[in-house]
Amino acid sequence: MLINESQTGKTRMKLSSGRMFLLLASASALAQPAWAQEDEAAELAKKLSNPVASLISVPLQYNHDEYGGANDGATASKLIAQPVVPFALNEDWNLITRTLITFVDQKDFPVAAANESGISDITTSLFFSPKSPSANGLIWGVGPVLLLPTASQEVLGTEKWGVGPTGVALKQTGPWTVGMLVGHIWSVAGNDERHDVNTSTLQPFFSYTTASHTTIGAYTESAYDWKGKQWQVPLIVQAGQMLKIGPQILQLAVAAKYWADAPDNGPTGWGLRAQLTFLFPK
Repeated sequence: MLINESQTGKTRMKLSSGRMFLLLASASALAQPAWAQEDEAAELAKKLSNPVASLISVPLQYNHDEYGGANDGATASKLIAQPVVPFALNEDWNLITRTLITFVDQKDFPVAAANESGISDITTSLFFSPKSPSANGLIWGVGPVLLLPTASQEVLGTEKWGVGPTGVALKQTGPWTVGMLVGHIWSVAGNDERHDVNTSTLQPFFSYTTASHTTIGAYTESAYDWKGKQWQVPLIVQAGQMLKIGPQILQLAVAAKYWADAPDNGPTGWGLRAQLTFLFPK
């Protein structure tokens, strides 16, 4: 029986993703939570569900997606570093910085130029957020989001500088967190031969944290391209467990991703996500 190279590469990527899932699951089984105070763990678990919490964290997120249409059989793997660093501006306000640095590995695309590996564009969000919730318990933050054309390969980025507004609002009631993160980026400079950027993001999220500091949640990372008039809507269900290995506090999470909508010849079907978050409470 003959097996083409695309099928072989696809199978190899699935096996690689499976090995990573098993490795992360084994690490979770071996690492047992150990806390000096139970209240400390509960508070950290709630902060992890809050995008503008005053908590230094460094999530490392792996994503694997498969493509359809003219790109059927192609795959993309992404490792995203997302450092979150808060700064106290005064007694009432914080500045929360959230930066996304993405490393991409694309394989088996029919257009050879698309089969590249390297860093993509960087986005940085700055949220000005009150230190205390409002009278009705609302937690919020607003500020600018910046797009930096840092891609190491032309196909991996936009070659555009961009800027726009971003904001988040959420409410935490007991073990529940419900909120929405929105943003928009317009390109303002860069390579005139590349398409302008005009993209809105809409990310509703909710989660539930158990007494054992397991957080189960669902969210989307929807985006609408106003130039191409196309949505991308991945639906994500995630479970994460907070752990402590020696002095280091971390959260291990795995997620299933389903592409409800995507650009033509874009990601399709089911994808995989795994995330390891390092926490550095004050």
